[in-house]
Amino acid sequence: MMALLVAPVLVPLLTLVLCILLRGAPLRLLQAVSLSGALALLAVGGYLVWLAAGGTILSGQMGNWQAPFGISLVIDRLSAAMIAISALTGLATLVYGISRDEDAPLTGDFHLFVHGLLAGIGGAFITADIFNLYVWFEVLLIASFALMALGGGKRRLSGTITYVVLNLFATLLFLLAAGLIYGSSGTLNMGELAVLVRAGEAPPGTTPALLLMLLSFSIKAALFPVFGWLPATYHVAYTAVSAMFAGLLTKVGVYALIRLVTLLWPEYGLIHEGLLWIACATMLVGVLGAAAQTEVRRILSFHIVSQVGYMILGLALSTPLALTGAVFYLIHHIVVKANLFFIGGLAARLCGSERLAAMGGLYARWPMLALLFAIPALSLAGIPPLSGFWAKFLLVKASLDSAAWIATAIALITGVFTLLSMNKIWNEAFLKPHPQGDEQLPQRLGLRSAWFSVAGLALLTVVIGLAAGPVIDYAAAAAAQLGDPQVYIQGFLPQEGD
Repeated sequence: MMALLVAPVLVPLLTLVLCILLRGAPLRLLQAVSLSGALALLAVGGYLVWLAAGGTILSGQMGNWQAPFGISLVIDRLSAAMIAISALTGLATLVYGISRDEDAPLTGDFHLFVHGLLAGIGGAFITADIFNLYVWFEVLLIASFALMALGGGKRRLSGTITYVVLNLFATLLFLLAAGLIYGSSGTLNMGELAVLVRAGEAPPGTTPALLLMLLSFSIKAALFPVFGWLPATYHVAYTAVSAMFAGLLTKVGVYALIRLVTLLWPEYGLIHEGLLWIACATMLVGVLGAAAQTEVRRILSFHIVSQVGYMILGLALSTPLALTGAVFYLIHHIVVKANLFFIGGLAARLCGSERLAAMGGLYARWPMLALLFAIPALSLAGIPPLSGFWAKFLLVKASLDSAAWIATAIALITGVFTLLSMNKIWNEAFLKPHPQGDEQLPQRLGLRSAWFSVAGLALLTVVIGLAAGPVIDYAAAAAAQLGDPQVYIQGFLPQEGD
Protein backbone atom coordinates (compact mmCIF):
# COMPACT_ATOMS: atom_id res chain seq x y z
CA MET A 1 0.00 0.00 0.00
CA MET A 2 2.65 2.54 1.05
CA ALA A 3 4.82 1.68 -1.97
CA LEU A 4 1.91 2.45 -4.29
CA LEU A 5 1.13 5.66 -2.43
CA VAL A 6 4.66 7.04 -2.85
CA ALA A 7 5.15 5.67 -6.37
CA PRO A 8 4.05 8.94 -8.07
CA VAL A 9 7.03 10.59 -6.37
CA LEU A 10 9.45 7.69 -6.14
CA VAL A 11 9.36 6.71 -9.83
CA PRO A 12 10.36 10.14 -11.21
CA LEU A 13 12.93 10.63 -8.41
CA LEU A 14 14.60 7.30 -9.22
CA THR A 15 14.55 8.18 -12.91
CA LEU A 16 16.10 11.55 -12.09
CA VAL A 17 18.94 9.85 -10.18
CA LEU A 18 19.56 7.49 -13.09
CA CYS A 19 19.64 10.45 -15.49
CA ILE A 20 22.27 12.11 -13.31
CA LEU A 21 24.39 8.97 -13.33
CA LEU A 22 24.06 8.65 -17.13
CA ARG A 23 24.91 12.23 -18.06
CA GLY A 24 28.21 11.11 -19.57
CA ALA A 25 26.70 8.04 -21.26
CA PRO A 26 25.53 7.84 -24.90
CA LEU A 27 22.51 10.02 -25.56
CA ARG A 28 20.33 7.13 -26.73
CA LEU A 29 20.82 5.33 -23.42
CA LEU A 30 19.85 8.46 -21.48
CA GLN A 31 16.75 8.88 -23.63
CA ALA A 32 15.78 5.23 -23.17
CA VAL A 33 16.06 5.44 -19.38
CA SER A 34 14.16 8.74 -19.30
CA LEU A 35 11.31 7.44 -21.47
CA SER A 36 11.18 4.19 -19.50
CA GLY A 37 10.76 6.17 -16.29
CA ALA A 38 7.97 8.22 -17.86
CA LEU A 39 6.22 5.07 -19.09
CA ALA A 40 6.52 3.53 -15.62
CA LEU A 41 4.94 6.64 -14.10
CA LEU A 42 2.14 6.48 -16.65
CA ALA A 43 1.54 2.83 -15.73
CA VAL A 44 1.37 3.80 -12.06
CA GLY A 45 -1.09 6.59 -12.88
CA GLY A 46 -3.25 4.27 -14.96
CA TYR A 47 -3.36 1.68 -12.18
CA LEU A 48 -4.28 4.35 -9.62
CA VAL A 49 -7.13 5.54 -11.85
CA TRP A 50 -8.35 1.96 -12.18
CA LEU A 51 -8.33 1.55 -8.40
CA ALA A 52 -9.95 4.94 -7.82
CA ALA A 53 -12.67 4.22 -10.38
CA GLY A 54 -13.67 1.25 -8.23
CA GLY A 55 -14.09 3.52 -5.22
CA THR A 56 -10.76 2.79 -3.53
CA ILE A 57 -9.15 5.65 -1.63
CA LEU A 58 -5.51 4.94 -0.81
CA SER A 59 -4.17 6.53 2.35
CA GLY A 60 -1.22 6.12 4.66
CA GLN A 61 1.10 7.82 7.10
CA MET A 62 4.78 8.47 6.51
CA GLY A 63 6.89 6.80 9.20
CA ASN A 64 3.78 5.18 10.70
CA TRP A 65 3.07 8.34 12.69
CA GLN A 66 -0.65 8.55 13.28
CA ALA A 67 -2.51 11.52 11.76
CA PRO A 68 -2.59 14.40 12.43
CA PHE A 69 0.98 14.17 13.81
CA GLY A 70 2.54 12.48 10.80
CA ILE A 71 2.46 13.35 7.11
CA SER A 72 -0.73 11.99 5.55
CA LEU A 73 -0.79 10.77 1.97
CA VAL A 74 -4.11 10.27 0.18
CA ILE A 75 -5.03 9.33 -3.37
CA ASP A 76 -8.67 9.65 -4.36
CA ARG A 77 -10.31 9.88 -7.78
CA LEU A 78 -9.19 13.47 -8.44
CA SER A 79 -5.58 13.00 -7.40
CA ALA A 80 -5.34 9.68 -9.30
CA ALA A 81 -6.60 11.34 -12.49
CA MET A 82 -4.17 14.23 -12.07
CA ILE A 83 -1.24 11.85 -11.55
CA ALA A 84 -2.14 9.89 -14.69
CA ILE A 85 -2.66 12.91 -16.92
CA SER A 86 0.54 14.53 -15.61
CA ALA A 87 2.48 11.36 -16.42
CA LEU A 88 1.01 11.36 -19.93
CA THR A 89 1.98 15.01 -20.43
CA GLY A 90 5.48 14.32 -19.12
CA LEU A 91 5.89 11.42 -21.54
CA ALA A 92 4.65 13.53 -24.48
CA THR A 93 7.06 16.31 -23.46
CA LEU A 94 10.04 13.96 -23.34
CA VAL A 95 9.17 12.41 -26.71
CA TYR A 96 8.72 15.86 -28.24
CA GLY A 97 11.98 17.04 -26.68
CA ILE A 98 13.98 14.27 -28.34
CA SER A 99 13.54 16.16 -31.61
CA ARG A 100 15.70 18.93 -30.12
CA ASP A 101 18.25 16.74 -28.38
CA GLU A 102 20.90 17.78 -30.86
CA ASP A 103 21.01 21.01 -28.82
CA ALA A 104 23.43 20.63 -25.91
CA PRO A 105 21.19 22.32 -23.29
CA LEU A 106 18.36 19.91 -24.10
CA THR A 107 20.18 16.63 -23.49
CA GLY A 108 20.84 15.46 -19.95
CA ASP A 109 19.61 18.58 -18.19
CA PHE A 110 16.26 18.56 -19.97
CA HIS A 111 15.45 14.96 -19.10
CA LEU A 112 16.71 15.36 -15.56
CA PHE A 113 14.63 18.42 -14.74
CA VAL A 114 11.47 17.10 -16.38
CA HIS A 115 11.51 14.16 -13.98
CA GLY A 116 12.25 16.53 -11.10
CA LEU A 117 9.19 18.53 -12.10
CA LEU A 118 7.07 15.38 -12.30
CA ALA A 119 8.22 14.37 -8.81
CA GLY A 120 7.17 17.74 -7.38
CA ILE A 121 3.81 17.62 -9.14
CA GLY A 122 3.16 14.06 -7.98
CA GLY A 123 4.00 14.98 -4.39
CA ALA A 124 1.59 17.91 -4.49
CA PHE A 125 -1.22 15.65 -5.68
CA ILE A 126 -0.85 12.97 -3.00
CA THR A 127 -0.20 14.98 0.16
CA ALA A 128 -2.84 15.84 2.74
CA ASP A 129 -0.51 18.01 4.81
CA ILE A 130 -0.07 21.73 4.18
CA PHE A 131 3.63 21.91 5.01
CA ASN A 132 4.35 18.87 2.88
CA LEU A 133 2.41 20.55 0.08
CA TYR A 134 4.73 23.55 0.50
CA VAL A 135 7.77 21.24 0.23
CA TRP A 136 6.55 19.74 -3.03
CA PHE A 137 5.74 23.16 -4.42
CA GLU A 138 9.38 24.04 -3.72
CA VAL A 139 10.58 20.92 -5.54
CA LEU A 140 8.53 21.62 -8.65
CA LEU A 141 9.49 25.30 -8.58
CA ILE A 142 13.22 24.51 -8.49
CA ALA A 143 12.82 22.17 -11.44
CA SER A 144 10.66 24.69 -13.32
CA PHE A 145 13.19 27.49 -12.72
CA ALA A 146 15.92 25.33 -14.25
CA LEU A 147 13.74 24.34 -17.21
CA MET A 148 12.68 27.92 -17.85
CA ALA A 149 16.32 29.09 -18.04
CA LEU A 150 17.47 26.10 -20.12
CA GLY A 151 19.55 27.26 -23.05
CA GLY A 152 20.20 30.78 -21.78
CA GLY A 153 19.82 33.91 -23.86
CA LYS A 154 18.83 37.45 -22.89
CA ARG A 155 15.14 37.04 -23.71
CA ARG A 156 14.85 33.75 -21.83
CA LEU A 157 16.79 35.12 -18.86
CA SER A 158 14.43 38.09 -18.61
CA GLY A 159 11.40 35.82 -18.65
CA THR A 160 12.98 33.51 -16.09
CA ILE A 161 13.62 36.38 -13.68
CA THR A 162 9.97 37.45 -13.91
CA TYR A 163 8.83 33.87 -13.41
CA VAL A 164 11.14 33.30 -10.44
CA VAL A 165 10.35 36.54 -8.63
CA LEU A 166 6.57 36.25 -8.79
CA ASN A 167 6.46 32.54 -8.04
CA LEU A 168 8.83 32.96 -5.12
CA PHE A 169 6.56 35.71 -3.82
CA ALA A 170 3.60 33.32 -4.02
CA THR A 171 5.63 30.63 -2.28
CA LEU A 172 6.62 33.02 0.51
CA LEU A 173 2.94 33.88 1.00
CA PHE A 174 2.26 30.15 1.19
CA LEU A 175 4.95 29.65 3.83
CA LEU A 176 3.74 32.63 5.84
CA ALA A 177 0.18 31.34 5.69
CA ALA A 178 1.29 27.87 6.79
CA GLY A 179 3.11 29.35 9.77
CA LEU A 180 0.12 31.44 10.77
CA ILE A 181 -2.23 28.47 10.42
CA TYR A 182 -0.04 26.30 12.61
CA GLY A 183 0.39 29.10 15.15
CA SER A 184 -3.34 29.64 15.46
CA SER A 185 -4.74 26.11 15.10
CA GLY A 186 -1.82 23.89 16.10
CA THR A 187 -2.15 21.68 13.01
CA LEU A 188 -1.28 21.59 9.31
CA ASN A 189 -3.19 18.41 8.57
CA MET A 190 -5.84 19.20 5.97
CA GLY A 191 -8.35 16.80 7.47
CA GLU A 192 -8.04 18.17 10.99
CA LEU A 193 -8.24 21.74 9.67
CA ALA A 194 -11.39 20.83 7.78
CA VAL A 195 -12.98 19.42 10.93
CA LEU A 196 -12.09 22.55 12.93
CA VAL A 197 -13.24 25.07 10.30
CA ARG A 198 -16.50 23.31 9.45
CA ALA A 199 -17.36 22.90 13.13
CA GLY A 200 -16.66 26.58 13.78
CA GLU A 201 -13.95 25.63 16.28
CA ALA A 202 -10.98 27.14 14.45
CA PRO A 203 -9.27 30.02 16.33
CA PRO A 204 -9.98 33.52 14.91
CA GLY A 205 -6.56 33.81 13.28
CA THR A 206 -7.00 30.69 11.19
CA THR A 207 -9.41 32.06 8.60
CA PRO A 208 -7.25 35.08 7.55
CA ALA A 209 -4.28 32.73 7.23
CA LEU A 210 -6.31 30.37 5.05
CA LEU A 211 -7.37 33.29 2.85
CA LEU A 212 -3.68 34.22 2.49
CA MET A 213 -3.04 30.67 1.34
CA LEU A 214 -5.87 30.98 -1.19
CA LEU A 215 -4.15 34.10 -2.53
CA SER A 216 -0.91 32.16 -2.93
CA PHE A 217 -2.67 29.39 -4.85
CA SER A 218 -4.48 32.01 -6.95
CA ILE A 219 -1.13 33.44 -8.07
CA LYS A 220 0.11 29.97 -9.00
CA ALA A 221 -3.13 29.26 -10.87
CA ALA A 222 -2.86 32.64 -12.69
CA LEU A 223 -6.24 33.99 -11.61
CA PHE A 224 -7.34 37.58 -12.07
CA PRO A 225 -5.81 39.97 -11.05
CA VAL A 226 -2.55 38.09 -10.33
CA PHE A 227 -2.08 36.42 -13.71
CA GLY A 228 0.36 38.77 -15.46
CA TRP A 229 3.45 36.67 -14.79
CA LEU A 230 2.20 33.81 -17.00
CA PRO A 231 1.84 35.46 -20.43
CA ALA A 232 5.08 37.35 -19.72
CA THR A 233 7.11 34.17 -19.27
CA TYR A 234 5.76 30.99 -20.87
CA HIS A 235 6.46 32.03 -24.46
CA VAL A 236 10.21 32.47 -23.91
CA ALA A 237 11.02 28.88 -22.87
CA TYR A 238 11.83 26.04 -25.23
CA THR A 239 8.68 24.69 -26.84
CA ALA A 240 8.71 21.37 -24.99
CA VAL A 241 9.21 23.17 -21.69
CA SER A 242 6.51 25.78 -22.30
CA ALA A 243 4.07 23.06 -23.39
CA MET A 244 4.62 21.11 -20.18
CA PHE A 245 4.24 24.29 -18.14
CA ALA A 246 1.08 25.23 -20.03
CA GLY A 247 -0.46 21.84 -19.42
CA LEU A 248 0.52 21.26 -15.81
CA LEU A 249 1.82 24.11 -13.67
CA THR A 250 -1.29 26.27 -13.33
CA LYS A 251 -3.33 23.10 -12.82
CA VAL A 252 -1.35 22.33 -9.66
CA GLY A 253 -2.56 25.68 -8.32
CA VAL A 254 -6.10 24.92 -9.47
CA TYR A 255 -5.92 21.49 -7.82
CA ALA A 256 -4.75 23.06 -4.54
CA LEU A 257 -7.64 25.54 -4.67
CA ILE A 258 -10.17 22.79 -5.37
CA ARG A 259 -8.80 20.60 -2.59
CA LEU A 260 -8.69 23.39 0.01
CA VAL A 261 -12.07 24.98 -0.78
CA THR A 262 -14.00 21.70 -0.99
CA LEU A 263 -12.47 20.47 2.26
CA LEU A 264 -12.89 23.64 4.31
CA TRP A 265 -15.94 25.31 2.77
CA PRO A 266 -18.08 22.62 1.11
CA GLU A 267 -21.27 24.72 1.26
CA TYR A 268 -21.80 27.76 -0.93
CA GLY A 269 -20.82 30.97 0.88
CA LEU A 270 -18.78 34.15 0.68
CA ILE A 271 -15.67 32.29 -0.48
CA HIS A 272 -17.60 30.83 -3.41
CA GLU A 273 -19.20 34.17 -4.24
CA GLY A 274 -15.78 35.79 -4.43
CA LEU A 275 -14.40 32.95 -6.55
CA LEU A 276 -17.37 33.28 -8.91
CA TRP A 277 -16.55 36.90 -9.74
CA ILE A 278 -12.83 36.13 -9.95
CA ALA A 279 -13.60 33.30 -12.38
CA CYS A 280 -15.68 35.61 -14.57
CA ALA A 281 -12.96 38.27 -14.61
CA THR A 282 -10.29 35.66 -15.34
CA MET A 283 -12.20 34.26 -18.31
CA LEU A 284 -12.91 37.67 -19.78
CA VAL A 285 -9.54 39.34 -19.23
CA GLY A 286 -7.64 36.28 -20.44
CA VAL A 287 -9.52 35.94 -23.70
CA LEU A 288 -9.41 39.70 -24.42
CA GLY A 289 -5.68 39.69 -23.73
CA ALA A 290 -5.28 36.87 -26.24
CA ALA A 291 -7.16 38.86 -28.87
CA ALA A 292 -4.57 41.65 -28.64
CA GLN A 293 -1.52 39.41 -29.17
CA THR A 294 0.40 38.84 -32.40
CA GLU A 295 2.62 35.88 -31.45
CA VAL A 296 1.36 32.30 -31.33
CA ARG A 297 2.57 31.30 -27.88
CA ARG A 298 1.60 34.64 -26.33
CA ILE A 299 -1.94 34.10 -27.65
CA LEU A 300 -1.95 30.60 -26.22
CA SER A 301 -0.53 31.84 -22.90
CA PHE A 302 -3.40 34.28 -22.41
CA HIS A 303 -5.80 31.48 -23.21
CA ILE A 304 -4.37 29.47 -20.32
CA VAL A 305 -5.59 32.29 -18.11
CA SER A 306 -9.06 32.38 -19.63
CA GLN A 307 -9.45 28.59 -19.48
CA VAL A 308 -8.42 28.46 -15.82
CA GLY A 309 -11.38 30.75 -15.25
CA TYR A 310 -13.72 27.97 -16.41
CA MET A 311 -12.26 25.55 -13.86
CA ILE A 312 -12.65 28.06 -11.04
CA LEU A 313 -16.22 28.70 -12.20
CA GLY A 314 -17.00 25.06 -11.47
CA LEU A 315 -15.35 25.32 -8.06
CA ALA A 316 -17.20 28.55 -7.26
CA LEU A 317 -20.62 27.07 -8.01
CA SER A 318 -19.72 23.83 -6.17
CA THR A 319 -22.83 21.92 -7.26
CA PRO A 320 -22.26 18.27 -8.21
CA LEU A 321 -22.58 19.13 -11.90
CA ALA A 322 -20.28 22.14 -11.60
CA LEU A 323 -17.57 20.13 -9.83
CA THR A 324 -17.97 17.42 -12.47
CA GLY A 325 -17.36 20.08 -15.12
CA ALA A 326 -14.32 21.41 -13.26
CA VAL A 327 -12.73 17.94 -13.04
CA PHE A 328 -13.53 17.17 -16.69
CA TYR A 329 -12.13 20.56 -17.70
CA LEU A 330 -8.88 19.89 -15.86
CA ILE A 331 -8.37 16.60 -17.70
CA HIS A 332 -9.34 17.99 -21.10
CA HIS A 333 -7.39 21.22 -20.84
CA ILE A 334 -4.07 19.65 -19.86
CA VAL A 335 -4.11 17.56 -23.03
CA VAL A 336 -5.34 20.27 -25.37
CA LYS A 337 -3.20 23.14 -24.12
CA ALA A 338 0.05 21.15 -24.07
CA ASN A 339 -0.65 20.03 -27.64
CA LEU A 340 -1.36 23.56 -28.88
CA PHE A 341 2.01 24.68 -27.52
CA PHE A 342 3.69 21.71 -29.20
CA ILE A 343 2.07 22.59 -32.53
CA GLY A 344 2.78 26.29 -32.09
CA GLY A 345 6.45 25.46 -31.63
CA LEU A 346 6.49 23.28 -34.74
CA ALA A 347 4.78 26.00 -36.77
CA ALA A 348 7.23 28.64 -35.55
CA ARG A 349 10.23 26.46 -36.37
CA LEU A 350 8.94 25.76 -39.86
CA CYS A 351 8.13 29.40 -40.61
CA GLY A 352 11.22 30.80 -38.93
CA SER A 353 9.17 32.97 -36.58
CA GLU A 354 6.20 32.81 -34.23
CA ARG A 355 5.02 36.30 -35.13
CA LEU A 356 1.83 35.83 -37.11
CA ALA A 357 2.82 38.49 -39.64
CA ALA A 358 5.95 36.50 -40.52
CA MET A 359 4.20 33.12 -40.75
CA GLY A 360 2.17 31.42 -43.47
CA GLY A 361 1.98 28.64 -46.03
CA LEU A 362 1.71 25.76 -43.57
CA TYR A 363 -1.57 24.35 -44.85
CA ALA A 364 -0.31 24.06 -48.42
CA ARG A 365 2.97 22.42 -47.40
CA TRP A 366 1.86 20.33 -44.40
CA PRO A 367 -1.91 19.71 -44.43
CA MET A 368 -1.51 17.07 -41.70
CA LEU A 369 -0.05 19.67 -39.35
CA ALA A 370 -3.02 21.90 -40.14
CA LEU A 371 -5.41 19.08 -39.21
CA LEU A 372 -3.51 18.38 -36.01
CA PHE A 373 -3.77 22.07 -35.09
CA ALA A 374 -7.48 22.23 -35.91
CA ILE A 375 -8.37 19.43 -33.48
CA PRO A 376 -7.07 20.99 -30.24
CA ALA A 377 -7.91 24.52 -31.43
CA LEU A 378 -11.56 23.65 -32.01
CA SER A 379 -11.62 21.66 -28.78
CA LEU A 380 -10.29 24.67 -26.85
CA ALA A 381 -13.10 26.78 -28.31
CA GLY A 382 -15.71 24.17 -27.33
CA ILE A 383 -16.77 22.91 -30.77
CA PRO A 384 -18.61 19.53 -30.71
CA PRO A 385 -17.95 16.67 -30.61
CA LEU A 386 -14.47 17.33 -29.21
CA SER A 387 -13.58 17.19 -25.51
CA GLY A 388 -13.81 20.94 -24.97
CA PHE A 389 -17.48 20.95 -25.95
CA TRP A 390 -18.41 18.57 -23.15
CA ALA A 391 -16.29 20.48 -20.63
CA LYS A 392 -17.97 23.78 -21.48
CA PHE A 393 -21.41 22.18 -21.74
CA LEU A 394 -21.20 20.82 -18.20
CA LEU A 395 -20.12 24.17 -16.78
CA VAL A 396 -22.64 26.24 -18.74
CA LYS A 397 -25.43 23.85 -17.71
CA ALA A 398 -24.32 24.09 -14.09
CA SER A 399 -24.28 27.89 -14.33
CA LEU A 400 -27.79 27.95 -15.75
CA ASP A 401 -29.02 25.57 -13.07
CA SER A 402 -27.56 27.89 -10.42
CA ALA A 403 -29.10 30.98 -12.07
CA ALA A 404 -25.60 32.44 -12.49
CA TRP A 405 -26.66 34.38 -15.58
CA ILE A 406 -23.65 36.69 -15.79
CA ALA A 407 -21.23 33.77 -15.44
CA THR A 408 -23.13 31.88 -18.15
CA ALA A 409 -22.94 34.82 -20.53
CA ILE A 410 -19.22 35.37 -19.89
CA ALA A 411 -18.48 31.67 -20.36
CA LEU A 412 -20.26 31.69 -23.74
CA ILE A 413 -18.64 34.95 -24.84
CA THR A 414 -15.21 33.62 -23.86
CA GLY A 415 -15.84 30.56 -26.02
CA VAL A 416 -16.68 32.75 -29.02
CA PHE A 417 -13.57 34.92 -28.59
CA THR A 418 -11.45 31.78 -28.15
CA LEU A 419 -12.70 30.53 -31.51
CA LEU A 420 -11.82 33.91 -33.07
CA SER A 421 -8.28 33.70 -31.68
CA MET A 422 -7.82 30.18 -33.04
CA ASN A 423 -9.18 31.37 -36.37
CA LYS A 424 -6.62 34.19 -36.38
CA ILE A 425 -3.78 31.70 -35.95
CA TRP A 426 -5.31 29.47 -38.63
CA ASN A 427 -5.61 32.28 -41.16
CA GLU A 428 -2.19 33.81 -40.53
CA ALA A 429 -0.03 30.73 -40.00
CA PHE A 430 -1.75 28.12 -42.13
CA LEU A 431 -3.92 29.63 -44.87
CA LYS A 432 -2.11 32.73 -46.11
CA PRO A 433 1.07 32.35 -48.21
CA HIS A 434 4.37 32.82 -46.46
CA PRO A 435 5.35 36.53 -46.70
CA GLN A 436 8.72 35.62 -48.25
CA GLY A 437 7.30 32.93 -50.51
CA ASP A 438 6.56 29.28 -49.81
CA GLU A 439 10.03 28.37 -51.06
CA GLN A 440 11.33 29.72 -47.75
CA LEU A 441 9.68 26.83 -45.92
CA PRO A 442 11.87 23.75 -45.44
CA GLN A 443 11.12 20.74 -47.62
CA ARG A 444 11.07 18.29 -44.72
CA LEU A 445 9.96 18.60 -41.13
CA GLY A 446 12.80 16.52 -39.70
CA LEU A 447 11.11 16.29 -36.29
CA ARG A 448 9.76 12.75 -36.27
CA SER A 449 9.45 12.36 -32.51
CA ALA A 450 7.54 15.64 -32.25
CA TRP A 451 4.90 14.24 -34.60
CA PHE A 452 4.27 11.32 -32.24
CA SER A 453 3.50 13.64 -29.33
CA VAL A 454 1.29 15.95 -31.36
CA ALA A 455 -0.64 13.16 -33.09
CA GLY A 456 -1.04 11.17 -29.89
CA LEU A 457 -2.51 14.07 -27.92
CA ALA A 458 -4.77 15.04 -30.84
CA LEU A 459 -6.08 11.49 -31.00
CA LEU A 460 -6.72 11.51 -27.26
CA THR A 461 -8.68 14.76 -27.63
CA VAL A 462 -10.91 13.13 -30.24
CA VAL A 463 -11.34 9.96 -28.16
CA ILE A 464 -12.32 11.92 -25.05
CA GLY A 465 -14.85 13.84 -27.12
CA LEU A 466 -16.40 10.86 -28.90
CA ALA A 467 -16.36 8.62 -25.83
CA ALA A 468 -17.05 11.30 -23.24
CA GLY A 469 -19.46 9.16 -21.21
CA PRO A 470 -16.88 7.17 -19.18
CA VAL A 471 -14.79 10.30 -18.55
CA ILE A 472 -17.86 12.26 -17.41
CA ASP A 473 -18.88 9.35 -15.17
CA TYR A 474 -15.42 9.31 -13.61
CA ALA A 475 -15.46 13.09 -13.21
CA ALA A 476 -18.90 12.88 -11.59
CA ALA A 477 -17.65 10.25 -9.14
CA ALA A 478 -14.64 12.44 -8.35
CA ALA A 479 -16.99 15.40 -7.84
CA ALA A 480 -19.08 13.30 -5.45
CA GLN A 481 -15.98 12.67 -3.36
CA LEU A 482 -15.13 16.36 -3.42
CA GLY A 483 -18.67 17.25 -2.39
CA ASP A 484 -18.47 14.98 0.65
CA PRO A 485 -15.19 15.92 2.40
CA GLN A 486 -15.71 13.27 5.06
CA VAL A 487 -15.06 10.59 2.45
CA TYR A 488 -11.58 12.05 1.91
CA ILE A 489 -10.87 12.76 5.58
CA GLN A 490 -11.89 9.40 7.00
CA GLY A 491 -9.23 7.69 4.92
CA PHE A 492 -6.42 9.00 7.12
CA LEU A 493 -7.76 10.90 10.15
CA PRO A 494 -8.67 8.76 13.18
CA GLN A 495 -12.39 8.72 13.86
CA GLU A 496 -13.98 8.93 17.26
CA GLY A 497 -13.79 5.59 19.01
CA ASP A 498 -10.77 4.43 17.02
